[in-house]
Amino acid sequence: MPPKNGNAPAEIVAVPEEITGQPRRIIWGDLLWRQTFSALHHRNFRLFFGGQLISLIGTWMQNTAQGWLVYQLTGSKMVLGAVAAVGSAPMLIFSIWGGSVADRRSKRTIVLWTQTGQMLVAFVFAALVWSGRIQTWHILVLAALGGLAMAFDMPARQAFMVEMTSREDLVNAISLNSSIVNGARVVGPSVAGFIMAQAGIATCFLLNGVSFLAVIASLWMMRLPPFIQPKRTHSAWAHALEGLAYVWKQRRMRTLLMLFAVVGVFGWSYSVLMPAFATEVLKVGERRYGILLGANGAGAFLGALTVATVGNRTNRRRLVLGGLWIFSGMLALLSLVGSYYYLALACLAIGGWGMILFFSTTNTLLQTGASDEMRGRVMGVWALVFGGMMPIGGLEAGVVSHYLGVRWTMAIGAAVCALAGLVVWLVVRLRKPE
Repeated sequence: MPPKNGNAPAEIVAVPEEITGQPRRIIWGDLLWRQTFSALHHRNFRLFFGGQLISLIGTWMQNTAQGWLVYQLTGSKMVLGAVAAVGSAPMLIFSIWGGSVADRRSKRTIVLWTQTGQMLVAFVFAALVWSGRIQTWHILVLAALGGLAMAFDMPARQAFMVEMTSREDLVNAISLNSSIVNGARVVGPSVAGFIMAQAGIATCFLLNGVSFLAVIASLWMMRLPPFIQPKRTHSAWAHALEGLAYVWKQRRMRTLLMLFAVVGVFGWSYSVLMPAFATEVLKVGERRYGILLGANGAGAFLGALTVATVGNRTNRRRLVLGGLWIFSGMLALLSLVGSYYYLALACLAIGGWGMILFFSTTNTLLQTGASDEMRGRVMGVWALVFGGMMPIGGLEAGVVSHYLGVRWTMAIGAAVCALAGLVVWLVVRLRKPE
């Protein structure tokens, strides 16, 4: 008999003879394909998927252009780190409140407002660059405003996944969301490199602003049940702190977030240094810089599809730690490549694959481990760690690279991330089950 659900092995999927008129045959990989994209069966998620993909391509174009602009204006690795820090700092302050708001208000409405805010920031950026009046302090202010929007956007958007799909498809939805983030990383930087060389940096900011219209339209087109606001039993501050207490009591969540924090400081900071790495170490221009970031995004895209395909059938601890160690190894190798451009491409691609195995699986474990009424606040804590460590990481990368150089900064970060993964592996093996 044909399988009744998606849990049967792919090799036993058969096409009934009465449908095809041919003898029964096995369709290899059919079930695997349906598992990889199962969340797209939901109309709301399909709309979100398409809108986000367009919008995120624009976002990565802006990120690429912004880093290049800062380095061209200042020539300072410390300023690169400072801009990254300022852009992430609001998440350190407001993301816990953002998680609380996500549990008390319509998540779609929150995301509509935050996406509109980011669109306006992109248009202001474009106008300043086009006028030739852009200064470093303008970039810092606009980066802070974008970070403020993200402090409310990230918890709401992550917690919104289950409302657009179902609890059964939540793991797949999270992984596919990571795939579009990183699919955009493939296209966005490469396109940005070309546009910067041909039409100027301002065009990247303008196109990013226009791209937000796609996700805003997709949110308006969704069909959702009427939002019922939960009864308010205590203050907003107490409601937000309840999320922190909930996460602290969950040992697995606590361990994952501590590891996430270490990687946020010493691992992701490599991306802050990529303009300096491309210019000083590899000695390449805008186009090849965009291709470098695109290679990193291509690997991350494949990593997200890997989790979407096997995430429900593979030991997730192996995905978390294995992915982290792969990323750390590639970051260490990248610090040694010198002028070998194509080896750098390979390191970034494989490193991106490993990073998303770690990132996407960690996100999945946190969301599936949270109750429905606490998911927004748990994602607020996740956003606090994700965004809160980025300012520290950006400053750490800027200061260390100023004194030791870009390559030593990457090597140190790789060693710390690998060691943190080893410590967690030992702790998990030695501790008693809860």
